[in-house]
Amino acid sequence: MVTFVDGVTLHLRAGRGGNGCVSVRREKFKPLAGPDGGNGGNGGDVVLVADAQTTTLLSYHHSPHRSAGNGGFGMGDNRSGALGDSLELPVPVGTVVKDVDGTVLVDMVEPGMRFVAAPGGRGGLGNAALSSPKRKAPGFALLGTPGWEGEVELELKTVADVALVGFPSAGKSSLIAALSAARPKIADYPFTTLHPNLGVVQAGDIRYTVADVPGLIEGASEGKGLGLEFLRHVERCTALVHVLDCATLEPGRDPLSDLDVIVAELAAYPVPEGQPPLLERPQIVALNKIDVPEAHELADFVRADLEERGYRVFEISTVSRAGLRELSFAVAAIVEEHRVATANVPAPERIVIRPRGAEQEFHVRVEGGTYGQVYRILGEKPVRWVQQTDFQNDEAVGFLADRLNKLGVEDELVRAGAAAGATVVIGEGDGVVFDWQPSLTSAAEVMVAPRGTDPRFDDSTRRTTHQRRERYHERMDAKAAARAELDAERIGDE
Repeated sequence: MVTFVDGVTLHLRAGRGGNGCVSVRREKFKPLAGPDGGNGGNGGDVVLVADAQTTTLLSYHHSPHRSAGNGGFGMGDNRSGALGDSLELPVPVGTVVKDVDGTVLVDMVEPGMRFVAAPGGRGGLGNAALSSPKRKAPGFALLGTPGWEGEVELELKTVADVALVGFPSAGKSSLIAALSAARPKIADYPFTTLHPNLGVVQAGDIRYTVADVPGLIEGASEGKGLGLEFLRHVERCTALVHVLDCATLEPGRDPLSDLDVIVAELAAYPVPEGQPPLLERPQIVALNKIDVPEAHELADFVRADLEERGYRVFEISTVSRAGLRELSFAVAAIVEEHRVATANVPAPERIVIRPRGAEQEFHVRVEGGTYGQVYRILGEKPVRWVQQTDFQNDEAVGFLADRLNKLGVEDELVRAGAAAGATVVIGEGDGVVFDWQPSLTSAAEVMVAPRGTDPRFDDSTRRTTHQRRERYHERMDAKAAARAELDAERIGDE
């Protein structure tokens, strides 16, 4: 049965924003007292919280699909919709959050750290909020936008001061059990430990944490055994303790050859940028199981060779507890020295999820389609405005056109070479497709005729303009004649 999970893919869906309300206030003797439709509520966020009491991602392994609550609809009498319930997901301290491309979004190394993994959608404005001196009684409201939906990857990297590394059955779990209150599973067969174990050690006034990394074997950095799977838990450690088995009965194995294999695997493991390589960190060798007479003799024999390589060597026994106090205080001194050295080092800058650039608010991309060129409008604002538009309401569609025109979409389409009737798509994929018809303003007319032509010089256009001018003069002449008849009748009466 799986009891520890340090990597999982979460499928998240934030809450959708509620729709705005279209309502008109009615009072006595005043049936139309103005718009009073309320705004929709914002959708709930999905928030990851670093929790010191959570040690595994097991619950998300069994239930990877998580969603937040939707916002409520707006109501009349200026009543706003309810806010959607946010969903908080506790994760272990040391969890790294990545997107589907592997880009690190945030490293949750501090207890209580919060991270909005999926922001909720915006609530739509009601017709009361959309009213203005020019639009006194809007007959439409904005729809709520959908919340963020997608996948994020969680990867747990244990936050510990010291890592115990060594071959399977070297006694790492026994050492943690002897130094701390942790009680990992201990047995006399390889790969007993299937997941990292944490223990808290008190050495005088210094307290530090120790992580037992599951057994490494030769070729672990290439994917053999369990080593590569759990070497990520060594990345954050200050010091390494090599636990070497001096009582092994396997042929061809001895403490020196075991150490060479482990060192080679640690050197081959790629450490993330900004962190020192594993072998550049302080290292201590613990020769274990000296309670066995043959093991004690072997430890005395290899001690000189290990010290020549620059290692501090401790002979220990987790059964008789020999040498454990000396080892514990030596490790505590290394941890304390590192804490003092990094006390004034500023914390690394946290990465903000999906940062928004400072580029223009939208851009037009020209694409080749089956029936001609397609002009695709991309940008946060145009896409959100389309999501907020009720296309069954002509007034809402007109409001969208005004917003796009004010943003400068039409000018950009003209610069891109679009002509009247061109296919325009807003957003990626299918998006919203329409045939573009440029609007005309009193200041200037948008000329979108083919290059080298001008519709103002077209014969049919000139005839239409001439006919309008003739009809205008006919109406003015008719009005003048009617006014003259009225003046003549008034003079006659007098």
